[in-house]
Amino acid sequence: MARVPRITLRKGDITESGTDAIVNAANSALWMGAGVAGAIKRAGGQEIEDEALRQGPIRAGEAVVTGAGRVKARYVIHAAVMGTDLVTDADKIRRATRSSLLCAEELGLKSIAFPALGTGVGGFSYSRAAEIMIETVQEHLAGGTALEEVLFVLWGDEAYKAFEEQLGVGDGSAQELSEVRIAH
Repeated sequence: MARVPRITLRKGDITESGTDAIVNAANSALWMGAGVAGAIKRAGGQEIEDEALRQGPIRAGEAVVTGAGRVKARYVIHAAVMGTDLVTDADKIRRATRSSLLCAEELGLKSIAFPALGTGVGGFSYSRAAEIMIETVQEHLAGGTALEEVLFVLWGDEAYKAFEEQLGVGDGSAQELSEVRIAH
């Protein structure tokens, strides 16, 4: 019997997720500055950015894969959720989420961790990002997948609560860990 993919919420540092891949909220030039990108670069090393830059630029909504350096993951998937203007929108977040999932499938990965794409430097609302990303992930998982877990690692109570509410779990308070099973 095939395993049912799981969506998991966790509050904390995405570089400590322990998944096969973590997603970086990137810009189309793939340089790593502030926010999630800066945290990944600090934890994993300059080589992650160097490898990403060699593959860019890409279009907003696309993704590329690099090694993970010292991060506790096998890969970093750099999802361009904005151009170099650092502006994002719903379509870019949707396409970047989908591109990340497709990269994970191409690599045969079992687990992937996402931040709340577009909400830091991009300034997009947590609740709208949660709606778009969760809908995109659920559509992907419903189509059949090798992925066993999609983890949303969220920095702070506001982001966590938005994703928790979108999934309809918990009482709206930030818990350590919540799981939602997706039925096929």
